[in-house]
Amino acid sequence: MKIILVGAGGDVGRAAHAELASRHDIITVGRTSGDIQVDIENRASIEAMYRKTGHVDAVVSAAGTVHFGPLTDFTEEQFMLGLRNKVMGQVNLVLAGLDHVTDGGSFTLTSGVLDRDPIRMGSGAATANGALGGFVVGAAIEMPRQLRINVISPGLLDVSEERYGNAFPGHERVPSDRVGRAFAKSVEGAITGQVIVVE
Repeated sequence: MKIILVGAGGDVGRAAHAELASRHDIITVGRTSGDIQVDIENRASIEAMYRKTGHVDAVVSAAGTVHFGPLTDFTEEQFMLGLRNKVMGQVNLVLAGLDHVTDGGSFTLTSGVLDRDPIRMGSGAATANGALGGFVVGAAIEMPRQLRINVISPGLLDVSEERYGNAFPGHERVPSDRVGRAFAKSVEGAITGQVIVVE
């Protein structure tokens, strides 16, 4: 399969790439790295990406930025960062990509653990993750041409421990290879409309 992998340079993106690259042709995409660069907050940038890639069999997104901070200090704009970037960035990858993914192809998005197992200062991420899950469940029943859509919801990856571990007290660390296999399940399998939890 020919697969677009957005966010290929991050920890989750690298886990997806490690699992899928041996079997598929991967086009890596990032903000400043990869085969193609894209700004997922900019619909025109996403559309330009699809013009460069042509038709593909699957789109995998492991991208998205959210703000972390105490709830009492959160501003509307800080909440909107996660909604514009992590949520609408990935939603627009789907909306702009509907005509670029082949019949029976798939979209796989990425959310995360914090909407079901919260941490302090994580309400922005929890909000974005919950929105992505709702989008996938709702969109799945309207996807044209037997297209499928799922979202991977991993816990904190083992490779992210050094940078983020202190913020996730008591959380189990998730092996990167298990996260990679979740992407394979979504891309290569038959399920749709699912939040695929990896913890």
